[in-house]
Amino acid sequence: MHEQRRYMRDTSQALVELSHPSFGMVELKARDLSDGGVFVMLGNHIAPPIGTVVKARIKRHTGIINQDPIDMQVVHHQSGGMGLMFV
Repeated sequence: MHEQRRYMRDTSQALVELSHPSFGMVELKARDLSDGGVFVMLGNHIAPPIGTVVKARIKRHTGIINQDPIDMQVVHHQSGGMGLMFV
């Protein structure tokens, strides 16, 4: 099966701070980042259901990319992580 992507992905060392009333706040490692979203590794956290909108702040070693949290939607779960799309 051939995957068609709208945006190119870049491997990322960023940390993603996610918050939602159902789980509070967690900080997860990003595996990759694109103009369309981010894939985060869950570690021992449980993924929210697909379709859930969470608040996210993305942090790199150079500093926080977005000071104010932005909305991101859970779009898929895969291999110990989940894909989030900018909304």
